[in-house]
Amino acid sequence: MWAPEAGKVDLVVRSGGPGSPTRSVPMSAGAGGWWQVPSDNAIETGPDLRYGFSLDDGPARPDPRSVRQPDGVHELSALFGVDESRWTDDDWAGRDAHGAVIYELHLGNFTPAGTLDSAIERLDHLVTLGVDLVELMPVNAFNGTHNWGYDGVGWYAVHETYGGPAALARFVDACHAKGLGVVLDVVYNHLGPSGNYLPDFGPYLSEGTTSWGSSVNLSGPDSDEVRAFIAGTALRWFTEFHIDGLRLDAVHALADHRAVHILEELAAATDALSAELGRPLSLIAESDLNDPRMIMPRSRGGLGLAAQWDDDIHHAVHTLVSGERQGYYADFGSFGCLAKVLTGGFFHDGTYSSFRRRCHGRPIPTDLVPASSLLAYTCTHDQVGNRAIGDRPSAYLDGGQLAIKAALVLLSPYTPMLFMGEEWGAATPFQFFTSHPEPELGRATAQGRKAEFAEHGWDSEDVPDPQDPETFERSKLDWSELTRTDHARVLDFYRSLIALRKAEPALHDPAFASVDAEFDEAAGWFAMHRADWSVVCVPGGASVTLPWPLDVRLAWEQPDDGVSPGHNVIVGVRRDS
Repeated sequence: MWAPEAGKVDLVVRSGGPGSPTRSVPMSAGAGGWWQVPSDNAIETGPDLRYGFSLDDGPARPDPRSVRQPDGVHELSALFGVDESRWTDDDWAGRDAHGAVIYELHLGNFTPAGTLDSAIERLDHLVTLGVDLVELMPVNAFNGTHNWGYDGVGWYAVHETYGGPAALARFVDACHAKGLGVVLDVVYNHLGPSGNYLPDFGPYLSEGTTSWGSSVNLSGPDSDEVRAFIAGTALRWFTEFHIDGLRLDAVHALADHRAVHILEELAAATDALSAELGRPLSLIAESDLNDPRMIMPRSRGGLGLAAQWDDDIHHAVHTLVSGERQGYYADFGSFGCLAKVLTGGFFHDGTYSSFRRRCHGRPIPTDLVPASSLLAYTCTHDQVGNRAIGDRPSAYLDGGQLAIKAALVLLSPYTPMLFMGEEWGAATPFQFFTSHPEPELGRATAQGRKAEFAEHGWDSEDVPDPQDPETFERSKLDWSELTRTDHARVLDFYRSLIALRKAEPALHDPAFASVDAEFDEAAGWFAMHRADWSVVCVPGGASVTLPWPLDVRLAWEQPDDGVSPGHNVIVGVRRDS
């Protein structure tokens, strides 16, 4: 146990259930602030064993490296080891994130039961859709029964409501059996507000703050062990749980002032482990910096991550189709903007951002990185859940508009990602929800959420209360929607787009040079070209004449009902004449 500032540390052990007596075992101080139990003091283990640590005669705290918290994040820890005999994926060769079709989901809302085991029952849906990698929103232990997962405090543990660590191993094994890789969303930039006992043990946190709480100590005194703590949990998912990739939450909030950034350190360790295990392992960053060094090779001054989310692509596609221009959408919405992001990756690449009121980003060296290093998407948990009422695009766009967005993303040179339910135009929202057991924390969260949107003109009564259990329940997918004709049509279009992408080399070419754009804003059409293929979009539903003949292979035609215009997208091969 690392506790560099403690004068005394005891291991606290309980062999029975809650309320059973505990006993304390003095630990010996070692070099570097590390403490250990003397080797002649045997601890008898068993399924009911719970343990923790008391520092300077204080209350027993759970292990910072706890792998299981069966009684909650405030209680003692339990031992756990993956049963190696249960794995059946010896032949799994892995799945690189580049060019893969990724599917983001929240375990609590993906199925009615909201568990890892119940999610296994829906994997065949993902296989027939054409998904390659399943991305789980954070599963780390947090206080309460449900939230988005970004308030985790047990970075080595799996939330018990989802089934705990044994269920995660079963889920990964089941995915591999069906040819699906697994990406795990992890949060290293802050900890949740309840159950974070790391500061009791040592200087895990710094004096700086993020939007969500105190910063993690990445470059201050004693930060070597903090960085090792992070690397330990990251690499453990790859080795013990056979995870294929990690999505690193909000890396722009990592306050690291060292010459070797924690992301570079993680990327180097991940690449080394990948070589050792003989299968690809991917780190995918969420970053709003528009800094291509995230994905540039370390040999060329980059951090060497496999990929990063690209919100500019989302904003350019969404604003063109939806017409929304509020907030950070203000600079987006033109045909030229869309052409720029489809061919260059970033819209803000050193240009002025009116939302930030400053210049932002830098150009991507397209000769150094493939376009597949950027993730493109029509919606994510953020882009849906951080709207005031958590409404999906399917709530305010018609089928043709959804089809345009899907075609541009899925047939682009970027790595496409879907958000659960998007593929059938789910009618259920995905709202911001929490379950803080502490009344004062719950009230503060709810009031803060409502106040945030009230500043932007929303009636606070319209903003769902994140603490209301119904907010969580109404955000669950309704799988019965798949039997409805309108939803089935959207699903069929998504399946066809993904199948076409995989079948045609030109449509999954990862090079920036493989894509071009052409448009006539006055006439109302936009075309994304991939070799001889074209994806033609008519956002306004006008009747247009294209400058080249097209053999249509896939199309969505929204009939004009005389009230709303038709919105069309056509995918086909251009003829010479």
